[in-house]
Amino acid sequence: MNKIVSSGKNDTGDAFRRYFFSGAFGMDYLKIFVFSISSAAVLFLLAKIMGNKQLSQLNLFDYITGITIGSIAAEMATGLDQDPFQSILAMAVYAGLDCVLSVITEKSIKARRVIVGQPRVLLHEGKLYRENLKKAKLEINDFLTLCRINGYFSLDEIETAVLEFNGNISFLPSVKSRPVTPEDLSLSPRQQKPMFNVIMDGKVMEENLASAGKDREWLKKQLHAQGFADENDVFLATCDGENFYAYRMIQKEKQTPWFV
Repeated sequence: MNKIVSSGKNDTGDAFRRYFFSGAFGMDYLKIFVFSISSAAVLFLLAKIMGNKQLSQLNLFDYITGITIGSIAAEMATGLDQDPFQSILAMAVYAGLDCVLSVITEKSIKARRVIVGQPRVLLHEGKLYRENLKKAKLEINDFLTLCRINGYFSLDEIETAVLEFNGNISFLPSVKSRPVTPEDLSLSPRQQKPMFNVIMDGKVMEENLASAGKDREWLKKQLHAQGFADENDVFLATCDGENFYAYRMIQKEKQTPWFV
């Protein structure tokens, strides 16, 4: 009696073909697509709840929470066999914990010092504080490098250096090294005002225009004075209440780079 022996390679190929041409292949990719969109939506929602912070503003716990939630979201997008609601619950717990700790640190100074940390003086009046450098895990060479990056090539130019809770170092320059101010020269310059984008991509930004203290009639006069027919020809226009700058929208025209 002859026995038919199939090779492992053929079995693997047959299994792959059965999986590829079956509905399971498309279903798995559909799940990945749906779970990815869902995890991105949950991340966006949690980020709004936790608040917007720049990377430089994150404390240690914020950093750890962000990495953990991102890792859970990635696992949720590709973990086809796990319950997605478990991942959502885990992310919500981490986000909730972050919000609770934010409230605690806002109310309690002691808790803020433990959770967020506190500034440490590294240099003051020509004295280096070795213990604070040690707590900050900073060697003297690292500190000198950070000084040079911030434009101080001599410690004599620095009055005080403070390590902030987010890892950045704030420098107070010595009197002889700080820039000259108008007050030093007995001058009284006019205070600058913020520039408002009153037109963007040919559309008038009504709220910004009102914040600048101007109206449509004033804007129309300014555009005509600079040779614009209407706002549709303007790519960007800015105003600080007194000065008005408008930039023309140029389409389908190649500009030869003058800096080449």
